[in-house]
Amino acid sequence: MGRGAQSLARVAVVVRAGAAPLWWSGLIAAGIGVLLPGLTGRRIGVLSGAALFLIAAAVTALLRRGRYAHFAESATRAGRTDILQDRRVTLRNWRRAHRWYWAAAVVAAIVSSFALPAAGGLLLAGAGAGLWMKALWLGRREQDAQKLLWLRTDWADAGPLSKRVKGFRTTGIAAGDAAPGGARRR
Repeated sequence: MGRGAQSLARVAVVVRAGAAPLWWSGLIAAGIGVLLPGLTGRRIGVLSGAALFLIAAAVTALLRRGRYAHFAESATRAGRTDILQDRRVTLRNWRRAHRWYWAAAVVAAIVSSFALPAAGGLLLAGAGAGLWMKALWLGRREQDAQKLLWLRTDWADAGPLSKRVKGFRTTGIAAGDAAPGGARRR
C-alpha cells in the first residue's frame, strides 16, 4: 500500500456478518432442543424461547444505535489511496475470527435445552435477526445520506463499535460491491 493508504471494510457488512450464522445455528439448536423433553416440558420451553427470540431481536437491533449515528455523522471522506475490501472477503474474515464463539454458543444452547427446550436456540436466532435488522437500519441511513459507511479492517476484527474504532469513513453510494445495508449488490 502507498503512503497513507488503508484497507476499509463496510460497516453494514461487518454488522451483517454474524446474522446468518447466528440465525441458522440458532434454528438448528432449537430444533435439536425440541427433541429433548427438558425439565420444564416442550411447551413451556418453546413459549419461553419465543419470548426470548423477540426480546433478543429487539435489544440487538436497538442496542448502540446512538453510537452508530454519532460515528456516521462525524465520518470523514475516504482517501483516494484507500482500498475498499470486497463484501465476500469481509464476511469470510469476520466469520473465521468468530467461529469458535458461535460453536460455543450453539453447544450452550443445546445443553440449555435439557432445562428449557428450544429456548437457547431461539435466543441465538433472535440475536441473528436483530443483527440483520440493524444492518437494514444502517442501509436506510446510508440511502438517506447517499454515503456508504466504512471502517478500517484492522479495527473491524473486534466489531464495528469496539474501543479501537475511532471513526468511520464515507464514500459515494456506488462504491464497493455491497448494496446499502450490506446485502449483495444486484
